[in-house]
Amino acid sequence: MTATPIKRALISVSDKTGIEDFARSLNKQGVEIISTGGTAKLLADQGIDVIAVADVTGAAEMMDGRVKTLNPKIHGGILARRDDESHRADMAREDITGIDLVVVNLYPFGATLAQPDASRTDLVENIDIGGPAMIRAAAKNHDFVTIITDASDYQTVLDDMAKSGTVGGVSEATRRRLAAKAFAHTAHYDSTISGWMRDQGEDDALPQNLSLGGELIQMMRYGENPHQDAGLYRIASCHPRPGVLNAEQIQGKPLSFNNINDTDAAFELVAEFDAPSIAIIKHANPCGVASHDDLTQAWQAALASDPVSAFGGIIALNRPLTGALAQEITSIFTEVVIAPDADDEAKVIMAAKPNLRLLLTHDMPDPGAAGLVFRNVAGGFLAQSRDQGQPSSLDLKCVTKRQPSETEMRDLIFAMTIAKHVKSNAIVYAKDNATVGIGAGQMSRLDSSRIAARKAEDLAENKGLDQSPLIGSVVASDAFFPFADGLLAAANAGATAVIQPGGSIKDDDVIAAADDAGLAMVFTGMRHFRH
Repeated sequence: MTATPIKRALISVSDKTGIEDFARSLNKQGVEIISTGGTAKLLADQGIDVIAVADVTGAAEMMDGRVKTLNPKIHGGILARRDDESHRADMAREDITGIDLVVVNLYPFGATLAQPDASRTDLVENIDIGGPAMIRAAAKNHDFVTIITDASDYQTVLDDMAKSGTVGGVSEATRRRLAAKAFAHTAHYDSTISGWMRDQGEDDALPQNLSLGGELIQMMRYGENPHQDAGLYRIASCHPRPGVLNAEQIQGKPLSFNNINDTDAAFELVAEFDAPSIAIIKHANPCGVASHDDLTQAWQAALASDPVSAFGGIIALNRPLTGALAQEITSIFTEVVIAPDADDEAKVIMAAKPNLRLLLTHDMPDPGAAGLVFRNVAGGFLAQSRDQGQPSSLDLKCVTKRQPSETEMRDLIFAMTIAKHVKSNAIVYAKDNATVGIGAGQMSRLDSSRIAARKAEDLAENKGLDQSPLIGSVVASDAFFPFADGLLAAANAGATAVIQPGGSIKDDDVIAAADDAGLAMVFTGMRHFRH
């Protein structure tokens, strides 16, 4: 199909960026412009020839602008197939003139949703009705009609018109591309509205039809590997979650796909703690986590857990970054530091490392907040509610003869909170509110126990310590011990207390083994698999 000439355009935009210059260019090419409300006034005020939609439809806008373009004179002009004799006859009978170009973007529902003081009435009134109808009509009839929903396409269309060889013509390839973009635009818009309405309810978190609208906010250099393409998308929400997606990047080169994934994991972990805390993440797994009244001491304890893995890691804080802490962090190679804020001294110190990314979120996410998380599978995706389980709020049950001490119980809760964020099978050793060994992602829980112990022992040997840091530690397992061997491996490494969900058919055997080893063990009743 050859280029389709544009003789008449309908322009009705909420975002008026660049519309004056575009409309003036259309005017110069002899294109007749019809428009609505504020757009028509703007164009007329700029000396651009424009016909009000009401003059085309013969009906005034009504109901505060809710009804203005829903009229056969508009939709017939957009939807009519120019090569269909019956359509042309209907147009002639009803005195309908064809509309060849539709330029529409929608009421700013997403921007309104992002405003913390937006009322329900504000949001409802920013649900566009006529706009999506015109966009979809034009996109459906893209054989004859050009649809523009994005100001960045104005110049593209003008360039296409200039080289088409047809007065005001737009090529088939351009029309098809813009039609696809238009349907994506309305789909994203409706998904945003649907998500907001779903958030207002108290149930139906996983509805029969679940639509996600993503807005591209950054193209990545590549994905997990250089041969993969990747982009970062934002899903609109009435409660934007503080984190890497909405953070202010103070310095450093653009974040990579892996940086974003790891930084998100780090910040979500450190948000679990009320006390000043630091998490160091490598490949989406924590290699060191610690809490302490003094944030610098928390850093030192987290780093001591696994200083080798910390090299090139992601560091998350749940307190503002200070100059003193920045001085310590910059002593090792670090990819990203994310924190709720940073003082001026810290920013100056960080600036001396221009490749280090500093992200400030200005708030912390609520670890107990509801929400959905997704994972793709071939041909679809899995959706589940966020893991809101917090060990500190559970009714923990001691199942051994020996009760954990107050210090052990504190460390047990700390360790299980971290295990929730470690890839399964997860084993976490902790002592004095700091990790001292982490085993992640193994096919066997016994292997995770052994790996965590070996890393701690290697660290002790390298530092010339008299004994393993696991001596006197506690251990957390994200799921039950199916056999006593994993628990005994922890006991042999030096752990004195264990926290696990329980629920295995071998629980009695595991409890008996714990009693024989003199361990204290508590059951949480809640598993924390993380695949």
